[in-house]
Amino acid sequence: MSGRPMPCSAGEIGSLFLFEKLRPEQLGRLCAEGRVERFEPGPVYTEGEPATSFYVMIEGTVVLSRRVGGDDVEVSRTSQRGVYSGAMQAYLGDRLRQVYINSMRVTEPTRFFVLPADAFADIMREWFPMAVHLLEGLFFGSKSTQAAVGQRERLLALGSLSAGLTHELNNPAAAAVRATATLRERVAKMRRKLAVIAEGPFSRDQLTNLIEIQERTAERVAKAPDLSPLQAADREDELTDWLDDHGIDQGPQLAPTFVQAGLDADWLDQVAAAVDEEILPGAVGWLNYTVETELLMDEIADSTTRVSRLVDAAKQYSQLDRAPYQVADVHELLDSTLLMLSGKIGPRIEVVREYDRTLPRIPAYPAELNQVWTNLIDNAVCAMDGAGGEGTLTVRTALHDDRLLVEFRDTGPGVPPEIRDRIFDPFFTTKPVGRGTGLGLDISWRIVVNKHHGAICVKSVPGDTRFKVLLPLNAADGDGPAAAGGPSTAGARPTSEEPT
Repeated sequence: MSGRPMPCSAGEIGSLFLFEKLRPEQLGRLCAEGRVERFEPGPVYTEGEPATSFYVMIEGTVVLSRRVGGDDVEVSRTSQRGVYSGAMQAYLGDRLRQVYINSMRVTEPTRFFVLPADAFADIMREWFPMAVHLLEGLFFGSKSTQAAVGQRERLLALGSLSAGLTHELNNPAAAAVRATATLRERVAKMRRKLAVIAEGPFSRDQLTNLIEIQERTAERVAKAPDLSPLQAADREDELTDWLDDHGIDQGPQLAPTFVQAGLDADWLDQVAAAVDEEILPGAVGWLNYTVETELLMDEIADSTTRVSRLVDAAKQYSQLDRAPYQVADVHELLDSTLLMLSGKIGPRIEVVREYDRTLPRIPAYPAELNQVWTNLIDNAVCAMDGAGGEGTLTVRTALHDDRLLVEFRDTGPGVPPEIRDRIFDPFFTTKPVGRGTGLGLDISWRIVVNKHHGAICVKSVPGDTRFKVLLPLNAADGDGPAAAGGPSTAGARPTSEEPT
């Protein structure tokens, strides 16, 4: 969009903070190579178009926005004289694709000093050669550094997750192997016991009763109640006494198995009533093998279920078989991340889930939100590691002003006030050397704000640190702050103590 040309006054543009140190002949050159234009309310330029001009506002009101997904999100709105935008990196030439990195519009008649991109690049190189070299080095150096460190951050996170997942998979897999070996041994003993029973003085009716008791015992194992340690110890003593009273050896060895299976003295009384006294020891031994077999099969089923759950969690976490953008349940994402990180969290940190299950599914990039959860949980665990390795991690979801709130609360020492405004800056970290790169919160901020139109903030006092993530409920609700690209040299990130 073109504005209406107006006279250029060297004195007027020299009053702007950007040009106030220039000499009169330099201001004259600016007016000769540039121009003043007046724009009516509406767009001035659009993000992604070739960056042909550098704009400095003389008077009026300017609004900058960034395209996030399919929406334009307002970055800033200001009436400050001298704010600038447009082809700010023209001095980099062909080494950078020269396009507008934001969209600009005005809300009232506004005057700009407009300098063509080529003229701006020439003036920068001619008037400020040392500054151009410094800016070039800073721009390309920070990009390459951030790319390299970002890659390392991802590799470190992947290595940590892989180690944790391997550890978590190894436990149930090893348990299943041990249970299978023990089960094979018990089945072999059952076959030998069956041969003994077949050769013994058992009548057909007694065998029928014994098989019926065996079936009912197997059903009882499946419904065994959970007992406290004190209740289990009392029942073991009771069953040991019962077995001793009925002349059955190995009472102390049999009683714990029977208690685990949910059997009690009343049940054994029913067994004793169903068979003759002389065959009771053999019947009890036979039932012991039945109970052990059922318990071992339950252990195998539980172990393989845990393996399957871990594999499902890994798929949910990585979103390998899902579209990158979809409607997702944040609780499923949180649970899969907590399960993936359970090895790192460890047994000394209690995890409390305070979920509002009535919250709706939201449009999101699930794999990237999982990265956010990973970074925030990892920071919380590291903070509590520094406080003795013990504490409580609380993950809460709720509705907050028509947005979905996900809060991570830890009982660590907290974030000191003097660094609270810097924690979202790239490369800033308080972790020991080798433990962090300073990109975790920066990446999280970009994912939440730039990709999801949300907001992220921190509130911290010793013993109570809360990172809050706010996400829109609908794709059209993107109203969170966006990334850099403001109309002036500042672009501070929100770290206020309450969601904004």
